[in-house]
Amino acid sequence: MSNRFEEDFNLWIKNSKEEKDLLQELKKIQFDEEEIEDRFYKDLEFGTAGIRGLIGVGKNRMNVFVVGRITQAFCEFLKKEKQSCSVVISYDSREKSLVFARICASVFFANGFKVYIFKEMAPVPVLSFAIRELSCDAGVMITASHNSYKYNGYKLYGSDGGQILESDTKKIYEIFSSLDVFNDVKKISFEEAFKGGGVQYVSDLIIEKYYEKINLYLINKEVLKNKDFSVIYTPLNGSGKNFVFNILKRCCVENFSFVEEQKEQDPSFKTCKTPDPGNKDALFLGIRYCKMKKADILIATDPDGDRVGVAVPLNETKKEYIALNGNEIAVLMFNYICKQRKNSGNFPSRPIAFRTIVSSNLIDIIAKEYGVEIKSVMTGFKHIGEQIKILQKQGREKDFIFAFEESNSYLFGSYVRDKDGVFSAVLLCEMAAFYKEQKKTILEVLEEIYIKYGYCFSCVENFYFTGVKAKQNMNNIMQNLRNSKIEKIGEFVVEKILDYSVKLKYDLKKKTKECLEFSKQNILEYRLKGNISLIVRPSGTEPKIKVYYNVYSKTKEEAFKLKRNLIDVFNIKKYF
Repeated sequence: MSNRFEEDFNLWIKNSKEEKDLLQELKKIQFDEEEIEDRFYKDLEFGTAGIRGLIGVGKNRMNVFVVGRITQAFCEFLKKEKQSCSVVISYDSREKSLVFARICASVFFANGFKVYIFKEMAPVPVLSFAIRELSCDAGVMITASHNSYKYNGYKLYGSDGGQILESDTKKIYEIFSSLDVFNDVKKISFEEAFKGGGVQYVSDLIIEKYYEKINLYLINKEVLKNKDFSVIYTPLNGSGKNFVFNILKRCCVENFSFVEEQKEQDPSFKTCKTPDPGNKDALFLGIRYCKMKKADILIATDPDGDRVGVAVPLNETKKEYIALNGNEIAVLMFNYICKQRKNSGNFPSRPIAFRTIVSSNLIDIIAKEYGVEIKSVMTGFKHIGEQIKILQKQGREKDFIFAFEESNSYLFGSYVRDKDGVFSAVLLCEMAAFYKEQKKTILEVLEEIYIKYGYCFSCVENFYFTGVKAKQNMNNIMQNLRNSKIEKIGEFVVEKILDYSVKLKYDLKKKTKECLEFSKQNILEYRLKGNISLIVRPSGTEPKIKVYYNVYSKTKEEAFKLKRNLIDVFNIKKYF
């Protein structure tokens, strides 16, 4: 074994005697220097939504000791602001999620916090709602969202129900880095904490209020009573199961079926490579069910219930189904909300919606017809939560009607402050049922939108990295792109380059630059001639670089051609 990690390794051996799985893993890798290095060369780092990592032994993995350490750091951060604090904890269906949630609750209690924990796994939006409803100071969600089964994670929330912002996560991470993973964490057993009353289960009344709030935001819920309307739903073995089912049942949806293989909790997610509803592979089983039952719509939510995926029939025969991407779903829902709320008279006088910079700008064009202000924010739904908080301070909370991120993430009201896959699922069913009554399919409506506003096509490519140098290699690519000062991508002329890492926009034609009003992120955006854009962004949660392609044209054929050509000519490996 390398002397560099021998001390760390022996410390973990010494302290893992009661954690049999960790001890077994340590013994298994004791002669594998590469594995040891990967587990001990660094601490897990904060990403877009907290900490996320592979489950396993070591400080660069998700395990009971790292969970205790980040909880202790969060405690100390919160106690600097307030002496007496309270917190809500939820968890999803992943390996160790319940174990980590109880460790989290125990450390909070040992630090003098009032702790609420869900009796059973509950989705992100329900946690966000509970934080505000219980007037708590913070929240924690144990989840790795849509990552593969090998991962778990820890999302941190503030008193507004939104994810903690970068300015605060930096402070928390500084505390985290200063703590010894074994000696500086206050502990008590979960059973003892629960017996003492300092840890309580979240009341069913909170969940009931969440259902009531969703009921208020539905627009044409009576269409869901149509006995001929059929829904197939998969929670992808995650936390959305009971919540989506219960709301649809209350809306009198009779023709409802689960994808049975993906209905119950399964930490291995054995029926799909990754439980990501934005990934067509994850919808394969659901589409098979749709074909058998001739369903009108397939709905899928990810393990922590904050993202939603959709597949719809190609035509009225229902022999083939098409999975919609995150931007297509957003365009359909935004158009539906604006039109239906306007028709019903339930439309604010100064409506506002938000999208992240990597998401489709087609809603900007639709918004003009309805007088909706569109504001772009940085990637990560925490920035949307921050904007809603600003609206609240301005007395404009009711003006907020919609927010989305291309990664199948949507929000429709300020009752929660993070993406809501549960309500998205129900609203999508309502929308499909509404159009069915009008003798229209979802794809026909989408085509109508394109014909009216223009064909705006988007897609994302993922480039994965592995090993100790993964982050360094990703940063090198981003720096090489900046150094290259690209003026043409194939035959596409670059008109503007937006470098969000330095908050500057360069106009290549005018030879000028101006400041961007965004927080700093390691993102490059190339705006090309013809309302076309290409955005390069390292993921904040996985070792990969994402490339977003967005093209716009008045004709479908031209839009397809532009998108294909742009993907063909941009090769990120050239900058490795």
